[in-house]
Amino acid sequence: MSRAVEESNRRLLRARDAMDRSYAEPLDVPTLARIAYVSEAHFIRTFRATFGETPHRYLQRRRVERAMFLLRTSDRSVTDICMDVGFSSLGTFSRVFRDIVGEPPSAHRRRGRLPPVPTCFAMAWLRPSSFGEAPDSSGT
Repeated sequence: MSRAVEESNRRLLRARDAMDRSYAEPLDVPTLARIAYVSEAHFIRTFRATFGETPHRYLQRRRVERAMFLLRTSDRSVTDICMDVGFSSLGTFSRVFRDIVGEPPSAHRRRGRLPPVPTCFAMAWLRPSSFGEAPDSSGT
């Protein structure tokens, strides 16, 4: 791998780490491109080529992952969780959640509390696919 590719990957990882760390904050492409020290168009193009999805979709998926966990571990309302993970509209949150998970937030919550396993295992088991496929109902 050339030095230029390595440096490009480091910059993209910096931006992705910012999304992971601050997923609930308002993040937009211009901000993320500045973190990666590239133009907005180049950032979107190289992020997608590197990670297989656009920065916007990655951030949505990251927010939904956190919402999935909160829905099954807390008694907070769906609206509160929607706002806590960075969505500003309940309708958008519900649509994106259903697109990524395959069921609405309320149905996901009805699955009940998570089993008593380490959080890292539960989070990994619940993580939706990077490509928007919903997990099958058998849990495998």
